[in-house]
Amino acid sequence: MQAAIKPGLTMGLVALAVTYIAYFIDAGLLASGWFALIALVIFFALIIYFGKEYRTELGGFMSFGTAFNFSFISILISGIVSLVGQILLFQVIDPSLPQVLADITFENSIKMMESLGQNPDSLPPDTLDEIRNSTASSFTIGGQVKNFGFALIGYAVIALILAAILKKRDKSLDY
Repeated sequence: MQAAIKPGLTMGLVALAVTYIAYFIDAGLLASGWFALIALVIFFALIIYFGKEYRTELGGFMSFGTAFNFSFISILISGIVSLVGQILLFQVIDPSLPQVLADITFENSIKMMESLGQNPDSLPPDTLDEIRNSTASSFTIGGQVKNFGFALIGYAVIALILAAILKKRDKSLDY
């Protein structure tokens, strides 16, 4: 656990820095799929780097369980730091940002529906309002905390994948 705190804090602060830089460049980037992909690549690169560094500290070998615990706790700490920073961004720094991002996300959803052959005009107005409201609610404090709760499942899956990548067995102990 102790070994995962510093990498988790570092990854969280890097994620916040990337988020805030994107916000200052163009707030619309925060609703972009490309931004999410770039952030994910940076995130994976950092956790693999820190995981390999930790494995080296352990003597070059790490069990799957140790790698999973290190990865999950690091990701969890990073997620908490990011959550706090995003709540500050959305609620304190720029309270109008959630509505801007909700509108962009809604428009992207409509475009995606059109690209898949569905005519959004054929949907009942209540359904469109429900989509718009659920999109907007995901940027509230409650929505962010709820999304973080669901993200824990994703964090566990990511940690399993990373543990499989980071583990290294000492084959000299097999005999």
